[in-house]
Amino acid sequence: MGRLGNRLYYKQNRLKQLRAFCSAAQTGSVSKAAERLYLSQPSVSLQIQALERELKVTLFERRGPKIQLTPDGRRLYELAQPLVHGMDSLSETFAADSGHITSGELSIAAGESTLLYLLPELVKRFAQNYPGIRIKLHNVTGRDGMALLRADEADLAVGSMIDVPDDITYHPIFTYDTVLITSLQHPLARKKQVKLEDVGPHGLILPPRHLSTWRVVDTVFQQHDVDYKVTLEAGGWEVVKKYVELGLGVSIVTSICLTGDEPLAVIPLDRYFPKRSYGVVLRRGKFLTPQARLFIEMMDPDFFSRAETSTPKRKVAHT
Repeated sequence: MGRLGNRLYYKQNRLKQLRAFCSAAQTGSVSKAAERLYLSQPSVSLQIQALERELKVTLFERRGPKIQLTPDGRRLYELAQPLVHGMDSLSETFAADSGHITSGELSIAAGESTLLYLLPELVKRFAQNYPGIRIKLHNVTGRDGMALLRADEADLAVGSMIDVPDDITYHPIFTYDTVLITSLQHPLARKKQVKLEDVGPHGLILPPRHLSTWRVVDTVFQQHDVDYKVTLEAGGWEVVKKYVELGLGVSIVTSICLTGDEPLAVIPLDRYFPKRSYGVVLRRGKFLTPQARLFIEMMDPDFFSRAETSTPKRKVAHT
């Protein structure tokens, strides 16, 4: 085969090389990439080596049993992943543009509060509108959700954020108030408004310390130079509400977790705590599947037109 023939051969196989490279980057393993692509491990290695020779760079470095992208590998991945994903989902994208998408999968990462209070009606409506699309929900913390996004194991995440890494974008859609909840028999239950000084002497029931809710509460109390105490640490807002109802303490929660049917007193704290937003979390530069685009547009019909004309605000991740 002559030089021209070699060049044509490599161009014809470029998609295979980039697909092998992207799979290895996502899984952190050549063998796992081979399993995903139904190829032999040597075949995947040769595809990656061909890219490295042509580009004259090293794309991976080995870290124990796993491989990790080099800076050059990261730059190529950011360029290649949307191209590979676009080619692999060409038929679905065409069908979506024609209004005929009827199959595929939608993978969403979210924390427990989002899964319990925000997503049920949205997922129900999506499932009714697109019954042929499989929906996969990952119950994860904010950090694990971003890991799934980076590994392309989730199409999008839904949740609340404060600090956003450079490779992640956050688009707020919904907002909720922060409120104090007490049992109906609690001394504060009769008040329409409370000061932080009123809350301080009463024991707080909060989610685990490693979650950001604790950090937000601590920051606000410190800013106002008010002492407080946590008497019970409990995971999940449903658990927190139950123990508040039993009179074991009070809690500061986001109104997203309240249905209005709970036997609890709800007192606003908007003079101290800002509203908390929930929205779509994406990996920057990620190619969105047609299924993901449909779900996001259902959440917010103006999402994509607004995203094209504005820069997402930097916020912080909550669970």
